[in-house]
Amino acid sequence: MLKILHLSDIHMGSSFSHGRIDPQTGTNTRLEDFVKTLSRCIDRAIAEPVDLVVFGGDAFPDATPPPFVQEKFASQFRRLVDAQIPTVLLVGNHDQHSQGQGGASLCIYRTLGVPGFIVGDRLMTHYIQTRNGPIQVISLPWLTRSTLLTRPETEGLSLAEVNQLLIERLRVALEGEIRSLNPEVPTVLLGHLMVDNASYGAERFLAVGKGFTVPLSLLARPCFDYVALGHVHRHQNLNKSNDPPIVYPGSIERVDFSEEKEDKGYVLVEIERGKVRWEFCPLPVRKFCTIDVDVSNAADPQAKILKAIAQKNIHDAVVRLIYKLRSEQLDQIDTALLHQTLSPAHTYTIQPELVSQLARPRVPELGTSNAIDPIEALKTYLNNREDLKDISAPMLEAAHKLLAGDTEEWFNIEPRSADNADASNPEATNNTDRQLRLL
Repeated sequence: MLKILHLSDIHMGSSFSHGRIDPQTGTNTRLEDFVKTLSRCIDRAIAEPVDLVVFGGDAFPDATPPPFVQEKFASQFRRLVDAQIPTVLLVGNHDQHSQGQGGASLCIYRTLGVPGFIVGDRLMTHYIQTRNGPIQVISLPWLTRSTLLTRPETEGLSLAEVNQLLIERLRVALEGEIRSLNPEVPTVLLGHLMVDNASYGAERFLAVGKGFTVPLSLLARPCFDYVALGHVHRHQNLNKSNDPPIVYPGSIERVDFSEEKEDKGYVLVEIERGKVRWEFCPLPVRKFCTIDVDVSNAADPQAKILKAIAQKNIHDAVVRLIYKLRSEQLDQIDTALLHQTLSPAHTYTIQPELVSQLARPRVPELGTSNAIDPIEALKTYLNNREDLKDISAPMLEAAHKLLAGDTEEWFNIEPRSADNADASNPEATNNTDRQLRLL
């Protein structure tokens, strides 16, 4: 069986806001984190050794990363060249240049003729001879609507109709690649896609360009032994039957707090025609930790915040402290002490949030499952309506009579001039009648 290491969404050069400058190297510590994590992936590929590495796209945050970031990326993948492990680099949405076609940040490897490196910037089949036999990889890079939208045949079509047209064109093109496959050779479909039943991650906020969603049925084909995906940062297998496995390995590092609770890693695959085994390999990445505490009703807000921090393991983690308080409590917070308490973290942010004191108390939800007396429900409602205070008594009285079946007297009810409403005031009388009609 052939061995494949499948990784994706490196995003090297992102998450700098969650790091600090290393005084010894002069680089951001988050860049060092990403390099270290990528090196662990390459270490595993060489140690096995695997027969092929497939990368599912999004090498950098954009198509024009700084030279020092490109150098860090290239230095790790150069190790695969030295180990004579062929590698397929797929173009993702972040790898595409906004001014044109292709992957500006990855095509340099093809231009330089790097041995064993294949750049997948178009839909095509790559026949690769590995040390343990041949394999065929269909590359399916990130697709956008932009080209199609400029064509005359899309004029007047809705976005949904444009998407359907794209899917149909992709289906035809993919079918053409499938027909050219050697049925005796194991096949991998490598795509940077958003599949319709995938669970989203941070890519919702990081998206560059507008893509479209591909139906799972387009990928769940018996001609594919393994479908290697990129784009979604949360690891998941979309085809539980594993026929074939349709796998997002997820990103190799956390890019922001939306990925705080996600495992990060890569996938190791053993494959032959008609048979595949795979496993997710977690990576030891830096911890992100959110401390969210509401001290607006606390007698000692500072003590409550410190207690919340003490309950978390913040050592060497990226931390954000969010605490909610009232404006009059601001003087009770010793921010210098908070900074001191958070100092064991790798980096941290403090986000105080003022609680609005203008909001009225919320009326409890009253549904069919609530066993609450109608009169009590009305009382709860009226107690939270200051504008109905003057007519609350006649409304309650009307409700009592309505529930008792005394409808004739209810229709003839008059507002109380002494206690509840001014009978000489037509506006108050009309307001009462209007509220009764609403009941």
